[in-house]
Amino acid sequence: MGLLVEGVWHDRWYETRSTGGRFVRSDAQFRESVSAGDDTAFAPAPGRYHLYAAWACPWAHRTLIFRALKGLQDVVSVSIVSPLMLDKGWSFDADHPDTLLGHDQLSQVYVAAQADYSGRVTVPVLWDTHTQSIVNNESSEIIRMFNRAFDAWAQPCPDLCPAELLHAIDAINERVYHRVNNGVYRAGFATTQQAYDEAVTALFDELDHLDALLGQQPWLCGDRITEADWRLFPTLLRFDPVYHHHFKCSRRRLRDYPNLWSHTRALYQVPGIRETVNLPETRLHYFASHESINPHRIVPIAPELDLEGAHDRPRWDAGLTDR
Repeated sequence: MGLLVEGVWHDRWYETRSTGGRFVRSDAQFRESVSAGDDTAFAPAPGRYHLYAAWACPWAHRTLIFRALKGLQDVVSVSIVSPLMLDKGWSFDADHPDTLLGHDQLSQVYVAAQADYSGRVTVPVLWDTHTQSIVNNESSEIIRMFNRAFDAWAQPCPDLCPAELLHAIDAINERVYHRVNNGVYRAGFATTQQAYDEAVTALFDELDHLDALLGQQPWLCGDRITEADWRLFPTLLRFDPVYHHHFKCSRRRLRDYPNLWSHTRALYQVPGIRETVNLPETRLHYFASHESINPHRIVPIAPELDLEGAHDRPRWDAGLTDR
């Protein structure tokens, strides 16, 4: 993991000495939006936008999920980076080519957008072929674009962020982001005992809370699947195969939470979602890329997960008429 400084790549891990051993995630810097209207620089159109993503990355996984749910595969093209993130950061190879620009490293995409860019080089990236630049590299904003901006070409799908539930969705997203989505990283990348203890305690307190909530209602915001469920899902999916061991999130497994495990199975079994999941590449990325955590890059044997097993959540297709 490295970063660009005024357009020049530096192989540099996260600095935690000034934060008491706490991992602090940088904010995304490209924050434009695809939206309809005469005054927009980024109008929705099929074939105009290209998504750079990774099978391994939970933030990128969100965008692949929304692209699949909305049926945008022929509207927004995609390139998947290699799972190995080594001294050059996210890269492309023969099995994971940059199908749009033909670059070898994702950092080159960032420099193509801004020659003097300084910051982390992350996925997802939404690229605009008209302006030859990055529109956005913040996953939470890209999925909201995919939810509505391309409706003229999308397949039938419920609105995943309806106005009447927006306040509830945002409130849950805020908790889940800090304590769970980013919480596993705060535990895994901590470099002091205190920083780790703070992060892992908050993580499992929130998992306890979410499991209890899902024991009272089928989904995080009530009786329908929303963006909040899909933002939680990539972290839950990776919990037992990766975070439980690699990030020392070891108090309990996801499978020890009956409602969260049922929730995960139900979302995995939604049509189109299996195709966004690649657990072998996901595990290879984490165990082989984080040398500071796993210096010998040994990939441990995978736990047995039955994601196709029964669940007690409502069927997804019951809501397809509610658009």
